[in-house]
Amino acid sequence: MKECCCAKKRICQSCSMPLREEALCGTNADGSKSEEYCIYCFKEGKFTEPDLTQEQIIEKGVQYLVKEQNIELSEAKRIMQEATRNLKRWQK
Repeated sequence: MKECCCAKKRICQSCSMPLREEALCGTNADGSKSEEYCIYCFKEGKFTEPDLTQEQIIEKGVQYLVKEQNIELSEAKRIMQEATRNLKRWQK
């Protein structure tokens, strides 16, 4: 079986979602699986939301953590700010 990006314990370099299985990996322009981005952020070699800001991705992550993981709002904000700080997409 071919090793996918997920076998390397990677996270999406846009939203910080763990890439735990191949189905979660985005796709490059040539149709291959991306080793850097998830399916929600990257399809066919392009960002699904090219104008998205780091602040907006933080807010999306906060909403998920509060709703789905039952994490308090202030803690969710801290987690997402820290998680996105060094991601490739948000480097200036």
